Amino acid sequence: MSAQTHVAEAIVVQAAVLTKSSGTQARGIGAYIGRALATGLLTLVIVLVAWQGLILLLGISPFIAKGPLDVFNWLFTVPDAAENRALILTNLGVTLTDAFLGFVAGLLLALVLATLFTLSKGIEHALMPIALLLRSVPLVAFVPVLILITGRGPSIAVVTGAIVVLFPALVNIAFGLRSASPQVSDVIAVYGGTPFTALRKVALPSSLPSFFAAVKISIPGAITGALLAEWLATGQGLGYGIVVAVSQVKNFEVWSSVVVITIVSMVLYGVAQFAENLVLRRMGMDQSASN
Repeated sequence: MSAQTHVAEAIVVQAAVLTKSSGTQARGIGAYIGRALATGLLTLVIVLVAWQGLILLLGISPFIAKGPLDVFNWLFTVPDAAENRALILTNLGVTLTDAFLGFVAGLLLALVLATLFTLSKGIEHALMPIALLLRSVPLVAFVPVLILITGRGPSIAVVTGAIVVLFPALVNIAFGLRSASPQVSDVIAVYGGTPFTALRKVALPSSLPSFFAAVKISIPGAITGALLAEWLATGQGLGYGIVVAVSQVKNFEVWSSVVVITIVSMVLYGVAQFAENLVLRRMGMDQSASN
C-alpha cells in the first residue's frame, strides 16, 4: 500500500510539472504574439506617417501620388469599392499562387542541394558555379530565355520565383548544416554512424535557425519573382495588372495593388517569424529564436 502511495504521489508531481511547463510555454507564446502585434502596429503607423509625409514634403501632384486615405477610400468607401476589391483580390490570388509554387520549388531545391554539398565537396564544386551563374545574371535579362524554354504559362512564374529563392536559401541552409558541432559528429562516427546519420541527427536540427532565415528571405523573393514573370510573360496577376494600370493612368489601382502586396508580404514574413519562434522554442533553441 505504501509503494502504491509513492507511485501515485510521483504521478501527481509529474503531472504538476508538465502542467506548469505547458502553462509557462503558453504564456511565452502569448507574450511573443503580443510583442509581434505591437511591433506590427508601430511599424504600420511609421510607414503611414512617412508615406503621407513624403507626398506632402515632395509636393507630388495628388493626381499621381495617392496617400493612405486615398487608397482606403478606393478600396472601401467609394461606390465601386466592391468591384475594386474584387479586381485587386483576384489578381492577388494569382500572384500568391505563383509565388507559393516558386517558393516551395526553390526552397526544396536549395535544401536538397545544401544536403548534397554537405555530404560531398565534389558535388558542391560541380554545382555551385551553376547557382552562382543563375544569381549573377540579371533576372530581367534571363526571363526571355526562360520564356523560350517554358512558354508563357504559369510555369514561367514558378521557375522565375524558384530562381530568385534558390541562391540565398542555398547559402543560408548550407551554412546552417555546416555549423553543426564537429565533436558530436565525431562521436557518431566513432560509434559507427555514417555521414548521413550525422547529417540527420546533428546537422539538420542545428540548421533550423538558418533554415528559417532562408524562409524569411525567400518570401519576398518569391513574390518579386512572381510579379516580374507576370509583368514580362504571363499577362496575369498583380504584376501584369500594375503595368496595365500604369499605361491607362489608373493611379488608384496602381497604388492599391502595391499597398496590398506589400501588406501581404509583411504578414507572411510575420507568420514565418512566429513559426520560427514556436519551433525553436520546442527544440530548446530560445536564444536563436529571440534574435
